[in-house]
Amino acid sequence: MALRFDKALSEKYSEFSRSLIQKYIKLGYAKLNNSTQIESDINVTEEDDVELFVPEKKAVDEPHISVIFENDDIVVIDKPSGILSHSKGALNEEFTVADFFKKTSKYNAHTNRPGIVHRLDRDTSGVMLGVKNDSTAKSISNQFSKRKVKKIYYAVVEGTPRNPIALIDVPIGRNPSSPSKFRVDPKGKSAVTSYETLASNGKYSLVKLMPTTGRTHQLRVHMAYIGHPILGDRVYGKESDRLYLHAASLELTIPGGERKVFTSDVPELFRSKVE
Repeated sequence: MALRFDKALSEKYSEFSRSLIQKYIKLGYAKLNNSTQIESDINVTEEDDVELFVPEKKAVDEPHISVIFENDDIVVIDKPSGILSHSKGALNEEFTVADFFKKTSKYNAHTNRPGIVHRLDRDTSGVMLGVKNDSTAKSISNQFSKRKVKKIYYAVVEGTPRNPIALIDVPIGRNPSSPSKFRVDPKGKSAVTSYETLASNGKYSLVKLMPTTGRTHQLRVHMAYIGHPILGDRVYGKESDRLYLHAASLELTIPGGERKVFTSDVPELFRSKVE
């Protein structure tokens, strides 16, 4: 009986997801009868020899990550700026938050996103939660999708917002000319952010940001849209020594029904920018 090459490999190497195997095939890590094969959809038979050769991941230095809270279902960390939440491809040679979660999580364990149910941009610091099992992932993801998770961020933005307190309610969509970027788009998805200006020296302002939706790059796009991009935003603003965006608080209901608030102190560097 004939099988697709990727399916035959997934049956032989069940520890890998089929989608990951397809990526490995494309990268040239699979062989059919001792010859490298980069097409997933060719047919093979039981007599054919299929093999997968996945290169070992290079050892990388693991940065220090502080744990805010941990139990049998979740782990909450204080993510440093500069660390990816998870790798974007099948192979990645830098340490990610997902690598940290993988030590204790059974959720998506054989993917590049173990434990991941939400993410922070590489250069954003602060509270990030990982899940350890499928049932917790379902519960937490459901809260995110139904907007039952309350998030508070702090940011240093350029200039001083005209309105010290305001609500930004403008949709966001992917920029078709640059798919990795986003923009305000009338045909995009609903995106809502409220903000409060806490301090300002004229050049920079410290603002409290409270998103009620969770669109990719939402806070960065919204602040740039009103003319006050977040300091250090290389995509929507200007470069600096870091992205001045910090996830300070995450409130949700953990398994067992208890409502919890997890917090991370705002870096002192943020306040010094507006003195």
